[in-house]
Amino acid sequence: MAGIGFELKKLFKATGVLSMLRAYGYTGMITAGPMILGFIFLLSIQVIAERFGLDKPNTELLVSIITYSLLASMIYSSIFSMVMTRFVADLLYEHKEADVIPSLEGILVFLLPSGIVLWGTFLFFSGVTFLQGLLALMLFAELLTVWTEMNYLSAIKDYRGILLSYVVSIVLAVVTAQVGGYFYGGSIELMLISVVFGYGVMMTLDMALLYGFFPNSQKNFFDFLPWFDEYSDLMVIGLTSNIGLFAHLVIAWFGGIGHRIKGLFYAAPEHDISALFAFLTILITTINFVASVEVNLYPKYRKYYDLFNGHGSIFEIEQAEKEMLTVLDHELIYTARRQFYGTAFILGVGLIILERLPLGFDALMEGYFRILCVGYGAYAVANVLTLVLMYFTAYEDAMKANIVFAVTTTAFSLASLFFEAKYYGFAFALGSIIYLIYAINRLMVYTKRLPYHILSAQPIMAVHKKGLGTKLYMYFLSLEKKRRSL
Repeated sequence: MAGIGFELKKLFKATGVLSMLRAYGYTGMITAGPMILGFIFLLSIQVIAERFGLDKPNTELLVSIITYSLLASMIYSSIFSMVMTRFVADLLYEHKEADVIPSLEGILVFLLPSGIVLWGTFLFFSGVTFLQGLLALMLFAELLTVWTEMNYLSAIKDYRGILLSYVVSIVLAVVTAQVGGYFYGGSIELMLISVVFGYGVMMTLDMALLYGFFPNSQKNFFDFLPWFDEYSDLMVIGLTSNIGLFAHLVIAWFGGIGHRIKGLFYAAPEHDISALFAFLTILITTINFVASVEVNLYPKYRKYYDLFNGHGSIFEIEQAEKEMLTVLDHELIYTARRQFYGTAFILGVGLIILERLPLGFDALMEGYFRILCVGYGAYAVANVLTLVLMYFTAYEDAMKANIVFAVTTTAFSLASLFFEAKYYGFAFALGSIIYLIYAINRLMVYTKRLPYHILSAQPIMAVHKKGLGTKLYMYFLSLEKKRRSL
């Protein structure tokens, strides 16, 4: 998260409950704002659609279009997100703030056309009407932009502006749906227009925040391309992490509890709703990691690595390493304990609340919710461990851990199709637990030999990887030189 730790340190140094709430609220906005927004949109738009007479089949199609767009945009953008986060962090470290906006414009030049072609092809064969497909395509493009903006918003200190963009987008979307439903009745197209409008407002406001914060050099638009060669492991990490998270949802659509809604749109409402609420439990660890682990670990981490630059003795380096790992162990244990208590609380109190909501929670859905809460809790802690591995630039270990996660959850979910529907949730939970065990092992092994990885495991000569990204960069560079020579 490029730059978030620096702002949070200021907030956590302030005393009082309000300052603490501001710090955690800011973290939540950065790490989970758009996902929470999507969750609110799904529930509110569904309720409004049913209120104004949209029948059940069309309501299911509406929810599926939004869900498909959310998942597809997250998975596709995840291929690029971690590399771009690393690139932005490098720009800020080198005080090249003027090149941040050009990189945002450059990555969107690649991301949007390719994503629109891929998603448009799916929609063409999906069985929806032309207008529904067009609105779904617009929503997908907006979501790609929003996920990309998130890689940059972590460097923005205007958390009030970020919060305002979320609140305004939610209010306008809900009001649009309500007013439209009142005058024209409930329809898929009208509800989709309200969601597209809401995300469009958020995308525009967030873009305005970025343009207002960063200076714009109006050059170096594609300097990030070589980073995709240099940090290709990050591309795999981003993609496999999302595959591991969402593969069990897609597979369940084709199981005993799933059914076809229309064309290529499928759903398993009992499993999907349970998974959606269980997924929210990972916010406990996600927010706590950014707000606590990064803020408390970074000073020790920075001191330790600075001592290797010729300013520290062996004794000082060993002492700094001991202090850093002690803080790391404390924060990881604290984070895992908080997730455990949070999951236990949600399993006890959350189910009571869910049973009273008009969601039709029955015994099967309660079973899904319980086991998926355990699975997402294990995933959340394992994800923190892999983030720490990336903190230490152990990208290969982090990549292997996420591959294990993606392969196990997908394989177990496919195998669960041969069992009774009530066992579906166990596949994801088991895969997440294996992911957690593997991540613990890799982090323990790596931290035991930190000096070796810093000093001996590095190549004597700097080796720059040259692949497709570098070739594209050189091509655009040559085009720019030709343009200037004319």
